[in-house]
Amino acid sequence: MLMKSPTQSLTQQLSARLSERIRSRLLAPGARLPSVRLCAQQQGVSISTVVAAYDQLQAQGLVVARRNSGFFVREYGLNQDSVQYARSQTAPESIATGLPRKGSFFAGETLQADAADAGGAMPSPDSRAAPVDATALIRGLFLAGGSKPQPGMGVFPPDWLETRFLAAAVRKFTSVASLSSWSLRYGDPAGDANLRQALAGRLGDINLQVQPGQIVTTVGATHALDVVSRTLLRAGDAVMVEEPGWAVEFARLDALGMKILPVPRLADGPDLAVMERYCQIHRPRLFVSVSVLHNPTGGCLGPGSAHRLLQLAQAHDFRIVEDDTYSHLAPEHATRLSSLDGLQRTIYVGGFAKILVPGWRVGYLAASRELAERFTDTKMLSTLSTPALLEQALAWCITQGQLRRHAERIRIRLAQARGRSVKLALAHGCTFAAEPAGLFGWVDTGVDTDALAQRLLDVGYLIAPGSLFYAVRKPSPLMRINFATTQDADFWAAFSQARQDF
Repeated sequence: MLMKSPTQSLTQQLSARLSERIRSRLLAPGARLPSVRLCAQQQGVSISTVVAAYDQLQAQGLVVARRNSGFFVREYGLNQDSVQYARSQTAPESIATGLPRKGSFFAGETLQADAADAGGAMPSPDSRAAPVDATALIRGLFLAGGSKPQPGMGVFPPDWLETRFLAAAVRKFTSVASLSSWSLRYGDPAGDANLRQALAGRLGDINLQVQPGQIVTTVGATHALDVVSRTLLRAGDAVMVEEPGWAVEFARLDALGMKILPVPRLADGPDLAVMERYCQIHRPRLFVSVSVLHNPTGGCLGPGSAHRLLQLAQAHDFRIVEDDTYSHLAPEHATRLSSLDGLQRTIYVGGFAKILVPGWRVGYLAASRELAERFTDTKMLSTLSTPALLEQALAWCITQGQLRRHAERIRIRLAQARGRSVKLALAHGCTFAAEPAGLFGWVDTGVDTDALAQRLLDVGYLIAPGSLFYAVRKPSPLMRINFATTQDADFWAAFSQARQDF
């Protein structure tokens, strides 16, 4: 709430607050500001104060007014006509938002049945429309929020990941001799041999049989995805990506000049009817999928969908990148495309940021031997090699069983946290648009979560609005919550209070 000050008017305070959020990307390009009346109510000021503050933001070039629509954060370098065209071409609401029209999973409905009701409608991509600004998600969700747990975080809280064995692993490889050996020369371009051997063993545990020579280490899983794209794609190629999905992937592909084809994510996997029609019209080169514990819905690929998807890839000659970032949290029986396909048309991507060491930035990919060699060449053009010392330490954590035991503890703790978070969400009037699983929940709040995000930011909470998970930003009642950070009853009380303003 704004307070009167002898040095700064209420208008100046409100303008400064919003300006700071825009400049720090907590209000992303294209985001709609609260209506004048709603903002006045939220901040406890007069309508004239809000009008004056919005005028100041316009004068600074931070905000634009759209007739009969409201005030929006300026989208630098973005063709507004393109965005409006893309929005006008989206699929029916059930597919575009991922929400069942007749209820939630707790009401006995499923996303797959809802998609069938929609008649297999296909979103129409528009290559001119840039995706949502992913840096807003990154800056916002990783910005320090004081001592409060942040519902929109994309990783586990640091205290969940604290271990003693990491320090022991680093000490083991930081003797004078080791430092001289691993720090004064470049490592193997494909990655540390011990780590690749350990990863081959771990992949065998999920029935993916590979040799160390088929594995290339990277600077995190995102770098692995980038290596694949830069090796196999050229500007203008069509790429299918699940929607809702990871905003960073939308933005990364757009920056490379790809035509993004959003594929609705259903309860048991991607909408195959939409994919087939894309194949007939656009001849896509690649499909990027999080088949296990999908972000943000938490869904897992069903065996039947997996087989049909591989058949589709064979028939239309495209490759599949399987991003298995959440593999350490997944049930043992989870279906993986790479295991079924044996890396013939699939490329497997993994990492350790979610389960163990976000700051180490160690990821990897597994592919056919011929592709692995091409990926190594691309990796050398960007990073030359990867830090051998950290890779050696990680290999030790894997081979000594430390990672496996740590992951088991995290899964147990997460299951308990998820149960508490789900109860709190339901008790505060929310429903789930997908069955709760894994680290994230896909929650229907019943209100515009872009506006809700700004209201909650006033009281110190960062949430992840649903609009951030679509290729073209649009209002959404959904938000992604992190089950590890939403066990806090204080957050849900603040959530309910903020939602009363709508």
